[in-house]
Amino acid sequence: MLLSQIWHCVTGYVATLGLRQEPLNLTDYSRRLNITFSADWQLLGPFQIGTREAVWGADPLEYYGGFRSLEYSDHDIFKSSLAFNGTVPWSTLRARLDNPPVNPALDTRWWTTSSAELNVGFPNIDWHALQAVYGWAALQWQGWARGELLVGDNVGSVTVVLSVEHVLELWLDGVHYFGGDFFSYGKAAVTLHLKPGTHRIDVRVLREVRADGGGHPPRATTKLGIQTQAGVVKAVTHGDLLHSAVISDISYDNSGFFASDYASISLRNDAPHTAYIHKLYGRTTQCVTEPLSTLPLKLLPGQTRPVAFRMGCVPDRPMVPLEINYEYTIEGSTRIEKGFVRTRPPLKDIHAPHKITYMHPAGMVSYAILRPPSPNAKCPHGTNGTAPVLLALHGAGLEADSELVRHALDEVSDLCAWLLFPTGVTPWSGDDWHIWGWADVEAAIAAIPAWIERHEWTGPGVNVNHWLVMGHSNGGQGTWYALTHRPDNVIAAAPLSGYSNIQNYVPYTMWRVSDPAKSALVHASLNSYRHELMLENAKGIPIFQQHGSEDDNVPPYHSRLLSQLIEQAEAESTYFEMSGRPHWWDGVMTTDPLKHFFHRHLDGNTSATAGAPPSASSFSIVSAGYGDMGPKLGFEPPQPRVPGRLAKVDVAIDPLRQECRIYTFNVRSLRLPPWLDFCRCISVDDFWMTVDAPSNGAGWTLEAQGHRWQLMDPSSAVIPKRRGSQLGAMDAILRTNGAFQIVYTSQNALHIALQVSRNLYQYYGADTIITDSYTEACEQASGNVITVAIGGGLPQELGCFDSIVIENDRIRVADHTIGGVYRFRNALGAIFLRPLPDERLELVVWGMDEEGLDIAARLVPLWTGSGQPDFVVGDRSMLWKGIDGALAMGFFDHDWKVSTNSFVS
Repeated sequence: MLLSQIWHCVTGYVATLGLRQEPLNLTDYSRRLNITFSADWQLLGPFQIGTREAVWGADPLEYYGGFRSLEYSDHDIFKSSLAFNGTVPWSTLRARLDNPPVNPALDTRWWTTSSAELNVGFPNIDWHALQAVYGWAALQWQGWARGELLVGDNVGSVTVVLSVEHVLELWLDGVHYFGGDFFSYGKAAVTLHLKPGTHRIDVRVLREVRADGGGHPPRATTKLGIQTQAGVVKAVTHGDLLHSAVISDISYDNSGFFASDYASISLRNDAPHTAYIHKLYGRTTQCVTEPLSTLPLKLLPGQTRPVAFRMGCVPDRPMVPLEINYEYTIEGSTRIEKGFVRTRPPLKDIHAPHKITYMHPAGMVSYAILRPPSPNAKCPHGTNGTAPVLLALHGAGLEADSELVRHALDEVSDLCAWLLFPTGVTPWSGDDWHIWGWADVEAAIAAIPAWIERHEWTGPGVNVNHWLVMGHSNGGQGTWYALTHRPDNVIAAAPLSGYSNIQNYVPYTMWRVSDPAKSALVHASLNSYRHELMLENAKGIPIFQQHGSEDDNVPPYHSRLLSQLIEQAEAESTYFEMSGRPHWWDGVMTTDPLKHFFHRHLDGNTSATAGAPPSASSFSIVSAGYGDMGPKLGFEPPQPRVPGRLAKVDVAIDPLRQECRIYTFNVRSLRLPPWLDFCRCISVDDFWMTVDAPSNGAGWTLEAQGHRWQLMDPSSAVIPKRRGSQLGAMDAILRTNGAFQIVYTSQNALHIALQVSRNLYQYYGADTIITDSYTEACEQASGNVITVAIGGGLPQELGCFDSIVIENDRIRVADHTIGGVYRFRNALGAIFLRPLPDERLELVVWGMDEEGLDIAARLVPLWTGSGQPDFVVGDRSMLWKGIDGALAMGFFDHDWKVSTNSFVS
């Protein structure tokens, strides 16, 4: 094709988009669209920072008004607890730039790219001395780097997307962006509309051991990327268009059908106006698509959303490439624009590990890797025609779709089990296999029966209630979570090289000092992660532990400690420490002792039915009361009397005398199983009561009434106002049933609403609907609500909630025993939960002004382990004081009242 014909195609495409239509000089093209980062950067640091503390602020430069208010000086020094003489000066850094030239005659892309990589370290700090005293926690630091983004002259305003790998926070042209892309997912870039000239960019550089490792020297690498766009709705790519869709593999043993019919593509609106997706369809009559959301689908400027649909295709081998088309309009125009995503699903043997898709409870499509029992699996008749699920949880930073994960258990292909590698939605499983990640696990398990029906499977069925759980590293930690939070489902467990809890992995000792009453609330918010405090729940479950003796990622101390504590909890554990082995090695998940453990508990599995009477005469149930624990031997987890404290129930059974003794600690109510009806009488905290058969065969509810206990039929028990999916700390908002509804109450709050949406997609893969209608979000939608408000614009809640009240001139935090009033001041912010009907939740993000709103928005659950309780009120001092700058923080009880252990200054 002649050069003039190529350019005619390019200009015609641009004209269709309603953008630049005049001819462009080809020789001047690259120069006119030149956008690059500066090579020289100014650096200030390092400063102390604790594990996962950054969301609370704790930035000492904020004491001076923030890094953004400081100018480079050869003479200025700043106090730092990490450096010699307690001070650090300014320094400079040379970035590694990558600015590939683009010529439209040779490259049909309608954008240019540029990137800057900052490899930051501070060799003048005596890191070895710090580590000798404080361990890995001392190898974490923070600092700031300043550079420039240069937009060439004669371009006019240009639309760009900014990617920020290993960045949590930055300022660009005086605008704050919080959340970034700390784990380098590459999913939700920031859309910018820039004018020619120099744009200052300040980047907060964080070095964290969980993400960067504990080696020397403790450096951090940050990468910024810029890409010019044509102002259109664009499919989000993860390096390659062929991988931009979530779609199942094709099972060639099933006539070439998709293994599952759920699919999604992610779209980002780079235009300066709202976009509406009107249509989604396959390229030909080969495939039929059915959107799972009502069209048109709305995307605000800069918003990214996963678009879920179901797809049915006529078998066609090879059915490649598969093209998914979408049509949209931009607000203010009736012109219909088009885009597409091209993908190439692999063909997989039905008996090999292959990708299946399903709906996450939050309303987006997720995937897992499934391997059904092979024809040579040792499944005897004693399993009643079903096999349990072998759950294999991956470690941090791994995709379940990677070859490393897919084939990790190929050596044990004959197990009588449905092998399932869940993804947890993201490579870090969202929140370390807890609320968000575990919801994905259970959704993946629930998808197996649909797979059986779809494939007309004639092999062993599946027992979705019986799991052998295993996992490596972070997946090993997830295995401890399953053991302690789903004991009636776990028939056996194998945590491999897993850490005991998040605070023990990289200690929180370097957090800024604070009132112990405040720091206690942060740690109490993480009670569900303190697995070693809940090991009594694992009694009766076989446990196999394995760890490499030379593991420098998760030290073997974690497994040694848990092995000791398991014995003290009277649970069963076998521990193998592999001499000379590191954190990972080929075959780590199929060692000989581990294979023996698999066969012992999967071949001919005859595990007891969940909720059956125990074989032991005594057992315990420990609960954080956060709504994420299943029953133990049919006992529902106890609800704490004081939230933020563990609740415990000890049960002793005397079958000969038909007596049951129950002792409670910090328990408000407890559901008892129906099998207790063999007891003639029950003693609760040495108070004896007679047992009558419950009316509906569902057991009883044990309720505290003053200093006495009462056995209640569930139909007559008092239903607490806060219950079910509402229980937990602030991260209970992640327990949403449907897409998040983000409500902004004014245009000044829209920037933060978009930021929250971007972060939820970046870190959790979540779908969000941004709206200015509070009534529509609360009354007509199903998902949890996040309300972003400034000043007196906070809508009235749906229901009776008066624990935190924002009035015209004050914010009030009070109940009958604790009260506090804070007169409005600049940069006052608050974030707190409120109840909605049907066990839904609302998270209010409020600021007296825009700065206060920005401070409150930092605490929207984002990073696992940052520990937000149910409510926090603070002002600007929190940016450098961290949690000690909080004016009020704490929990709400079962009546949505401020709990007695909360802090109100």
